[in-house]
Amino acid sequence: MSQDPHEQEPTGMPFFAEIMKAMSSQSPVHWDMARQIAMTTATNSNSNSTGEPNVDPGVRIAIQQLAAVADLHVRDVTGLATSRTGDVPLIDVVNRSMWVHHTLASYKPLFTEFATSISGQTVIQPVGAQDDLNETDHTGEINAMMGNLIKMMAPAMLGMSVGSMIGQLALRAFGQYDLPLPREPREQLLFVARNCEEFANDWSINISDMQMWLLVQELTFHAIYQNQVIRATVTDAVKKHVSGFRPSPDALAERLSKIDVTSSDPAAMMQKLLGDPSLLLGAVRSPEQETLAPKLDAMISAIVGYVDHVVDTVGARIIGNGAQISEAVRRRRVETRSQDQFVEQLLGLRLTTKQIDEGHGFISGVIDRAGFDGLSGLWSKPGNLPTPNEIVAPGLWLERINF
Repeated sequence: MSQDPHEQEPTGMPFFAEIMKAMSSQSPVHWDMARQIAMTTATNSNSNSTGEPNVDPGVRIAIQQLAAVADLHVRDVTGLATSRTGDVPLIDVVNRSMWVHHTLASYKPLFTEFATSISGQTVIQPVGAQDDLNETDHTGEINAMMGNLIKMMAPAMLGMSVGSMIGQLALRAFGQYDLPLPREPREQLLFVARNCEEFANDWSINISDMQMWLLVQELTFHAIYQNQVIRATVTDAVKKHVSGFRPSPDALAERLSKIDVTSSDPAAMMQKLLGDPSLLLGAVRSPEQETLAPKLDAMISAIVGYVDHVVDTVGARIIGNGAQISEAVRRRRVETRSQDQFVEQLLGLRLTTKQIDEGHGFISGVIDRAGFDGLSGLWSKPGNLPTPNEIVAPGLWLERINF
């Protein structure tokens, strides 16, 4: 039975009793632990915390009213539907804890896929090792013990790492598409009011302008991913990447060997160790992932480049300082922190300046040759997203799709 997401989260972090419980988990990820850590991180909970307040109803109403205007312009520029019903999508204006709740649910299949792909951790002795063993050589036994320990700790390790990453993302996420991927449920569209307001205040941007700009961006992504072909193409590519990792027992074994047993707070020490997302990416990239990476890069670059063009076009119509907001948000996008990068690497995203510039160049190149209508070919049939060669040569793409 799942816990009501609106209930106040317990303060504090898991200790040894919960870690031992996690070791007996039948799930590849200890989701209760992930949820607790994510919520605690997202809300900056401590012993004096009274919980995160709900979003002011007036803010919810104002954002939905702005969404009606943003939706009209997005449909006009793109020619795409932003919902299956034809109505303006209902914007789910949330606080950080509710963003965590929805995001964990949306990405649970991907994190589970990753956990499953690395769960076959085995310790293989070198050839001839048995011949070299003597009475004082217990290397094989130690390796086997370490392998079993790693296997027991995997659900706790993954739960802490996932929770840490999602909690950190919640402190910055504007909405649903900070990670520019389709999510479930398909019709849901999240908007984190507090993060929008804080960013606007930091950059001296009018809050209503900031809200409008972000709504245009979110609705454009949403319209693209209403197309089932694009949705399936990107989702399948991300799933293939996530499932392509291979286990690397040495990563955790090395970290365990460096534990400071003299620490005055062993629970905090263990929690810091297992909550380090770099361990989660201690898995080894496979040749299949190396082959897939440039293809996924090209697809995401084109989609982000298209969204940015639409946002700039609509912003020039209805937001006086749209260019200023674009510069601030896009600078923030490529200046990601380590937690953002861990999630991006896990999901196969590389939102670097190079990737973004290639996407912008592709969109501009298509428009120069075929006008904005030429971009409609991106969504018209399966296989029409650009290849790695085409993302830097839009003329090749236009030739291939016979536009």
